[in-house]
Amino acid sequence: MSERADLQGRHIVLGLSGGIACYKSAELVRLLTKAGATVQVLMTEAAEAFITPVTMQALSGRPVFTSQWDAREGNNMAHINLGREADAVLIAPASADFIARLVQGRADELLSLLCLARPRERCALLVAPAMNREMWSHPATQRNVAQLQADGAVVLGPGSGDQACGEVGDGRMLEPQELLDELVAFFQPKVLAGRRLLITAGPTFEPIDPVRGITNHSSGKMGFAIARAAAEAGAQVTLVAGPVHLPTPRGVRRIDVMTAQQMFDTVLPQAGQHDVFVATAAVADWRPASLSEHKIKKEGKKQAPTFELTENPDILAAVASLAQPPYCVGFAAESEQLLAHARAKLLRKRIPLIVGNLGPATFGRDDNSLLLVDAHSERPLPADGSQADKLTLARALMTELAQRLAA
Repeated sequence: MSERADLQGRHIVLGLSGGIACYKSAELVRLLTKAGATVQVLMTEAAEAFITPVTMQALSGRPVFTSQWDAREGNNMAHINLGREADAVLIAPASADFIARLVQGRADELLSLLCLARPRERCALLVAPAMNREMWSHPATQRNVAQLQADGAVVLGPGSGDQACGEVGDGRMLEPQELLDELVAFFQPKVLAGRRLLITAGPTFEPIDPVRGITNHSSGKMGFAIARAAAEAGAQVTLVAGPVHLPTPRGVRRIDVMTAQQMFDTVLPQAGQHDVFVATAAVADWRPASLSEHKIKKEGKKQAPTFELTENPDILAAVASLAQPPYCVGFAAESEQLLAHARAKLLRKRIPLIVGNLGPATFGRDDNSLLLVDAHSERPLPADGSQADKLTLARALMTELAQRLAA
């Protein structure tokens, strides 16, 4: 499967101000170009003290601009020409000094001059702060960041953790992959703005004894992709996740659970406060009726132990039966007769939409194909019945969901 080109056709001006985080910008350029973007790098004089224009030119494949007096532009107006070509200007790293320059509208060097001259209605300004924790928390910086946002800029981060000075705290520039994800999300249509989505993902684990349990092959990848796509689309997202080792999508509130009962107890009190409930999790239908206090040993036993099973609560059906339920989307992971089983589940749960897939063909994989089933029709996603990566499918599903909610 080929990688997604999420920024195909986008032209990004990447500005570097002075700071040790400039070393991360080299990897950021690589990721941006890999995602399909063309990248034009601009560097301040301070940035050149940390990384060379030669490095950034080699990675971007384009000459780097460092001076407002650069004569390579025919009209000698790099600050105008470069801004007119861009879909967005991303300042990473953005030092405390450079943020102050932006707020004051200063224009005494190329990068701040370009930011001031860019066509604001179609060229966004995104800023990734990078500084010492004391500089970040200083009232002057906080005032400047608030004013920058009020002026229409998007502030990405900062992160928290170890700093080059040896201190620990807020102020680190976000990692290159995080910045890429933020930029990709920025360009996604905000079709779910103002909506609240509650999503379950992953398997559940039903303990038999302290070391064994009943579970399934669900990796959680589809549910996490849906959570990311929903957040990209502007929704406020709560993700209730079974035991999986996946990073939390940025901007998503995550609650970790283990068992089906824990998932039920977490979802039910919150469901009525959301507009949409997406039940992606592969919840175990049964659990042992009793839990052995200690590990069940096999030594000296001639036959395997037996234990009684009891049914787990049906989370989706319980949410759908609320007095004022959210719009409910169920998932059906089947091994055969996908359409028949999906439609039967739709009727049984009394919900408006089921998303079906063949579980054994997709568990743990990065790609999938889906079947959307409602009371009147069914259709594949992608439309041609092929497979696509799960994030692409999740974005298409969010577009579908937005249309259904609007109707």
